[in-house]
Amino acid sequence: MTTTTGRMKTATVTDEFDHAAGAYDRLVGANPGYHRDLRTSVRRLRLPDRGEGMRLLDLGCGTGASTAALLDAAPKARIVAVDASQGMLDAARAKAWDGDVVFHRSRAEELSPAWVCERLGGPADAVFGAYLIRNVPDPDALLWSILEVLRPGGRLALHEYSVADSPSARAVWTAVCWGVIIPSGRALTGRADLFRYLWRSVLEFDGRRELLARMRATGLESVADAPLPGWQYGITHTFVGSRPGGAW
Repeated sequence: MTTTTGRMKTATVTDEFDHAAGAYDRLVGANPGYHRDLRTSVRRLRLPDRGEGMRLLDLGCGTGASTAALLDAAPKARIVAVDASQGMLDAARAKAWDGDVVFHRSRAEELSPAWVCERLGGPADAVFGAYLIRNVPDPDALLWSILEVLRPGGRLALHEYSVADSPSARAVWTAVCWGVIIPSGRALTGRADLFRYLWRSVLEFDGRRELLARMRATGLESVADAPLPGWQYGITHTFVGSRPGGAW
């Protein structure tokens, strides 16, 4: 990572999300397929129908778009949604939630098994992380933390950008960022720091093969990935894996 991007991950990126929180839903709503793709990645967790009795953890929940995707697939589950940005959490909590959904402020990589069990009533049956692992200072620490809070056989899905393995995906991503995302973000929030960071952080992040290798090195099994459709094909992917030692 560059010095600037690395510094933001350890210091200011949360502040930038706080600043953008009021406009964030309008920004992502202008992205064709954004909410559809989150629901697709949730379906790749293969949750039982309606999620009766399940305990789900939504890491990096932001304003709640990923939480809504989980709730749509598992309306009978208990969902604990976590984010480091108070502004994003305030926006999420302001929405109406019909299911058993609670929001907490914390850094995802700092969650302990005891913390998760206290709030979920046991270890997580599944963890969902949308646009999360790219934004933490230590991706390996995050994966180890997730492994520890999953029950044996529990599943993980990461919904994330990854373009390092594809020159064409890198080119499309750069064109979309500088043609649409950065100017739109500046217009709606008054500054462009977060959106320039978004562009750089995606270019610098793991390729598909590297992230899959990280997941396997952590101890996750049944590790695989699949692309999302539309203009983000080859740019956004679902990465899945499970904790060894149990059945789904």
